[in-house]
Amino acid sequence: MMLSKKNQNIAESLTLAIDAKSKKMSAEGHDVIGFGAGEPDFPTPDYILKAAKEALDIGLTRYTPSSGTLQLREAICRKLERDNRLHYTPDAIIVSNGAKHSLFNAFQAILNPGDEVIIPKPYWLSYPELVKMADGVSVFIDTKEENSFKPTIDELKKALTPKTKALVLNNPCNPNGCVYDRAELVAIADLAVENGFFIISDEIYEELVYDGMKHISIASINEEVKALTLTINGMSKAYAMTGWRIGYCAGPKEIISIMGNIQSHSTSNPNSIAQYASMIAIDGPKEELEKMVEEFDRRRLYMAKRINEIPGLSCGLPKGAFYIMMNIKRAIGKKHGNTMIDGSLTFADALLDTQKVTVVPGIAFGADNFVRLSYAISKEQIEKGLDRIEQFMKELD
Repeated sequence: MMLSKKNQNIAESLTLAIDAKSKKMSAEGHDVIGFGAGEPDFPTPDYILKAAKEALDIGLTRYTPSSGTLQLREAICRKLERDNRLHYTPDAIIVSNGAKHSLFNAFQAILNPGDEVIIPKPYWLSYPELVKMADGVSVFIDTKEENSFKPTIDELKKALTPKTKALVLNNPCNPNGCVYDRAELVAIADLAVENGFFIISDEIYEELVYDGMKHISIASINEEVKALTLTINGMSKAYAMTGWRIGYCAGPKEIISIMGNIQSHSTSNPNSIAQYASMIAIDGPKEELEKMVEEFDRRRLYMAKRINEIPGLSCGLPKGAFYIMMNIKRAIGKKHGNTMIDGSLTFADALLDTQKVTVVPGIAFGADNFVRLSYAISKEQIEKGLDRIEQFMKELD
């Protein structure tokens, strides 16, 4: 019997595959240093844990409305007004099973077969697969490291065609840590309004910014671009709630309604207990978040400095999220033992096999001259891992 041709072409998540290999090696007793982490290494704050326990105690264990409880959607509206200068009503909000689920629903709601979605490289590896699952076509823009991997307006204009339906804007960005300033966002907003395409604004890392940068939601630029923007966010990164699986989307009511219908027939409502805890988290104190950002900042500065001191490697200093794109171009074409380093995948494999260090190959993000390192691991682990990477580079010939 013939299986789904479309879904047989969906690629496995390379980050999850590498994480699985790393965990298998650790389980076998190897001392593996994992730079692949996509989640904070901090515990969920106590006040959020207490809220979850309270939800159990008061019996919030039943189905909720499929698009999320009214109380949580109201809390999200307060948060968007307070932090992002965005006014929405609860019927313009949908709560989903993580931000990735919100993205899936968004692409399903706006794309028709053959519609094009512009995605700057390097990109979070799930974007092209999510577009593919909605019968869309990804159009990639090659960005420059010297421009912090941000596309210029001229590059965006060249990518436009009559089939352009949307632009993916990840701000702050995974995997490269770039953060867009107001002038850049205004230019992108003007282009979207002028050409009538949607903006999928993935803002899951909004709280994780450094060097005095300020996160700005593109939908806050003006009402015209707000009408074209789907703002995606969630609880995973800022609140160290990756396993709780709560994400949300704010946008035009007609699109949110379609997303709600899709969700009602696919997953129904997100976890009731996690929704209650998220409602408390959004209105709660930010002391733990601020401590987490301060620690990420210290690790970021150390990691960037140390990488740039290793012969043959380099990196820029990211302004947001908790990742660094390490440039390995000078290692490509060299050999490690009997292994020819012909790109990021062989670099990562050889590094893991010989030094027990996990990095994510840049080819997963459309950038084969790079690997991604996360600094969402302890300073001690970072130091040990970079020592091993330096030794690996010394062994190349």
